[in-house]
Amino acid sequence: MIAEIILLFGIVVIGTGGEICLTRAMKTIGEVHNFRPKALLNVFGRAMRIGWMWLALLLMTAGFFSLLGMLSLENVSFVVPVTALSYVVGAYGGELLLGEKVTRQRWLGVLLVCVGVTMVWKGRG
Repeated sequence: MIAEIILLFGIVVIGTGGEICLTRAMKTIGEVHNFRPKALLNVFGRAMRIGWMWLALLLMTAGFFSLLGMLSLENVSFVVPVTALSYVVGAYGGELLLGEKVTRQRWLGVLLVCVGVTMVWKGRG
């Protein structure tokens, strides 16, 4: 049970933290308008010079390996729904760390996800 909680933390908090760092890096680069190979290589080169991108890759890698570990211990019908808790971390992290405005309706949606995750957790065989 402790291993599952640690792995779930890795998926939800660390993996989603990586996505937040990735967003921060991409906002530094700016919107991509040109999708020609040379322009994409230029964007890739700029991205690799941003510390947030490297942190994002590290955290997302840790989240991915946490997912692999969790899938080796639990059924996919349990793991995938429970990892929806990342929506909570994403909304909170977006608001706190990226300055995004999360509306009341969005928070209500996040609450519904939490109710669903609780049902899946309670129904765990």
